[in-house]
Amino acid sequence: MSGRHDSSSGFLAGTSVPEPGIDPLSDVLRAVRLSGAWFFLVDATSPWWTEVPKGAAIAPAVLPRTQHLVSYHVITQGRCWAGLADGTHAWLDAGDVVVFPHGDAYALSSAPGRVGEQPLDAGLTFFRMLAAGQLPRTIVEGGGGPERVSLVCGFLGCDVLPFNPILATLPRLLHLRRAAATPGGPIDDRVARLVEFALAESRDPRAGSDCVLLRISELLFVEVVRRHLATLGPDQVGWLAGLRDPTVGRALRLIHQQPAQPWTLEVLAREAGLSRSVLAERFAHFIGQPPMQYLTRWRMQVAARHLADGAAKVATVALDVGYDSEAAFSRAFKRAVGVSPAAWRDRQAQGPVPA
Repeated sequence: MSGRHDSSSGFLAGTSVPEPGIDPLSDVLRAVRLSGAWFFLVDATSPWWTEVPKGAAIAPAVLPRTQHLVSYHVITQGRCWAGLADGTHAWLDAGDVVVFPHGDAYALSSAPGRVGEQPLDAGLTFFRMLAAGQLPRTIVEGGGGPERVSLVCGFLGCDVLPFNPILATLPRLLHLRRAAATPGGPIDDRVARLVEFALAESRDPRAGSDCVLLRISELLFVEVVRRHLATLGPDQVGWLAGLRDPTVGRALRLIHQQPAQPWTLEVLAREAGLSRSVLAERFAHFIGQPPMQYLTRWRMQVAARHLADGAAKVATVALDVGYDSEAAFSRAFKRAVGVSPAAWRDRQAQGPVPA
């Protein structure tokens, strides 16, 4: 790798001054380009059962220009079951949120069952009709029984290539229970307030309602990730857990703050206040890869975003992510992504590169 070396930065002398307030979580969310896709309501009575096909199957109808589709549901009334084909499942109560970050097929129902028995065509037809505006915003289904459940359903587009560390650290079924009251204080349930806003906007649409609802979809996902981060136990590993660790979190902030700097393990360890061996061990424990490998992968994600925008030349993008040689950058990019920077840009102009 050929990196830019600016002796005036003070990094090699250990005198860098990190920019205050850097937030790697926000940095990643910007780089993977969240985009609200769909937002609709379901009002069901027992017995009822619905299956949602894999995200890759419904994305062409829901959000054609996205690499990856995340789906989520907020229970506003009643109780229901959610499950994956591998048997992972959860019971959801009013105020709970369930997210399927990895695009798996799943089912929602009034009672447990086996996922994968409903014909795929039925689910695809539903989403095609939804995209064509042939269905109302509130979907009514079920057998008319006494048990009723209401759900807010959302779909969110994002990038997974070259590198999305947030998705990699989330479980296949993420179940967050309704926020509880803090000791001596009220419930701080921002999800509930966002849902109330969305419901009001859905029931009384005005100019710009579609844009409002799409932005709420994005905000809900971000708040869910923040809530999940707050609930991680001390024995958890992964990118979010590493972000919370004081030393690994500092190393992540330094990388995200200045990815183009000529970081070495020695310099990064010194800035994080650790020895090289301890930083390497702790970083690999939480993040699952060495610091320098993470740096390279993150540089490629930043570069991919700039290339997708289509304005900057490849040589300029190379400099922006720490390479003073366009050839060295192109080789690193192709190793990480599988195509050259120019080919990536062309594919993004034609449509998303499938995950």
